[in-house]
Amino acid sequence: MRLLTGLLVLVFSGDFGLADDRPNIVFMLSDDQSWNGTSVPMHPEVPFSKSSIIQTPSLEKLASEGMRFTNAYAPASVCSPTRCSLQLGMSPAQTGWTKAAPVVRSSDGYRLIPPQIAKSLDKRTVTIAELLRDVGYATAHYGKWHLNGDGPAAHGYDESDGATGNEYAYRYGDPNPVDIFGMADRASAFMKKCRDAGKPFFVQLSWHALHAPENALKSTIEKYERITGGRAPRGAAISEDLDSGVGRVMDAVERLGLTGNTFVIYMSDNGGGGGGRRNQLRGGKGSVYEGGIRSPLIVRGPGVPENSWCHVPVVGYDFFPTYCEWAGVPKNRVPRQIEGGSLTSLLANGGTGVVHRPREELVFHFPHYQSADGPQSALILGDLKLMKFYEDDRLALFDLSDDIQERNDLSAKRPAVTKRLHDRLQRYLSDVNAGLLKPNPRFDPANAPPLIQRGPPRGERSRRRR
Repeated sequence: MRLLTGLLVLVFSGDFGLADDRPNIVFMLSDDQSWNGTSVPMHPEVPFSKSSIIQTPSLEKLASEGMRFTNAYAPASVCSPTRCSLQLGMSPAQTGWTKAAPVVRSSDGYRLIPPQIAKSLDKRTVTIAELLRDVGYATAHYGKWHLNGDGPAAHGYDESDGATGNEYAYRYGDPNPVDIFGMADRASAFMKKCRDAGKPFFVQLSWHALHAPENALKSTIEKYERITGGRAPRGAAISEDLDSGVGRVMDAVERLGLTGNTFVIYMSDNGGGGGGRRNQLRGGKGSVYEGGIRSPLIVRGPGVPENSWCHVPVVGYDFFPTYCEWAGVPKNRVPRQIEGGSLTSLLANGGTGVVHRPREELVFHFPHYQSADGPQSALILGDLKLMKFYEDDRLALFDLSDDIQERNDLSAKRPAVTKRLHDRLQRYLSDVNAGLLKPNPRFDPANAPPLIQRGPPRGERSRRRR
């Protein structure tokens, strides 16, 4: 009994690796990559669910060896809130971090005043890296952090690139565009070190791409200029360079003999395109229309059927409890306020099943000015999606099962359902103490600024000059 007790203490204190029993985790997060921004179809019945121009053969290989999620969502339509959500396992509405760029103030002249944000990851919070490290995992974070809070090292990561932000991407051009290949090499070295030590690992690669697309390899830029017969679409070349980096990481996993016990996950931090064009999702970054929040998601790993599909709605913060289950984190150590549900049963059962979360609905809360529709929130329950627009208190209802482009507003035809989902949205925002908008006493309708921000708001620019 004393021996058994000692072994249990070693396991849960993190001094015992269990590398043969627990899987390694490689999580790759792209930046500003739209749902259809790769050459991998993200839905078997939606022709525009892949790019007609961009070529991403490494992701095609990953998809052929794993599972694609057709209804996957980033936690937010902008980057930092998603990154915070992934670390904490909660929606941005609950973390209180709902915007990345500067938040407008009363002096900026908008009709409503959004909630202010601390914009720094609190050291008192429990991150996924801290939980995994406590049970014996080696942890690493490479690439964009964009959360302040003294960087990844202060939040459970053994190795990292520090508290990097968007500016980091512009330092690196050909032959290492936006540090894609440097990140892949550092991750490969980390995985080798862990393998040699017999220690399971969690590594997150938060790619800087698609930022600084002008820094793509010259050869890749020239390739797309030839393909298009002129100037290639912005981001096409850097997307393929990013795919090459993904391929390097996948090759390292295989070369090190880790394929059979390593989950490899790929998704985006938010949408990057859209705008209601014929062959696109509606909306984009800074909007909770599908174009702003729907994300490519591919998972490969032990027990995951090859070339499989999952149509169950999932969200980025579902990975928090998923990782905990894979790593054997004791349930009493998992924070009670997390909102995600484990994806392990979906991955093991060919994409079928149910994700058990504390709440059935998914909520996306963006009470800020960054898109043509102003501040917004959305609630998804089953196939139905309710959207609320705070500028005019307008509600819209869509059935995503046959209207993924959100063209047919059903709110007038189904008022009872619209009211029920709106009540549910309001209740959720109250329950998690979400930051809400307030009327601006200084609002002047005759001098209202445009809803779409092009850079920092006017007041922020004036404050910077001062």
